[in-house]
Amino acid sequence: MPTYQYRCSSCGNELEVFQKMTDEALTTCPKCEKETLERVISASGGFVLKGSGFYSTDYCGSKGSSSPSSPPSGGCSTGTCPFAK
Repeated sequence: MPTYQYRCSSCGNELEVFQKMTDEALTTCPKCEKETLERVISASGGFVLKGSGFYSTDYCGSKGSSSPSSPPSGGCSTGTCPFAK
């Protein structure tokens, strides 16, 4: 479910809301209760891969080999890395 950011043009209150893409945009500010809440475009739209098994090189679009020739430093701490030699 996407996260949308809203800002109230009356009181300046900012909030993030998890909503379905089909849900109507919110208009009432929960802080001042005026109908001046507007959806803003967020600059933080990227995602982060966390946890073991993900490397920073996995999805960077680098050209060449599809797998690294050696595991990145700090990776494969569990000993189950498919790239370990």
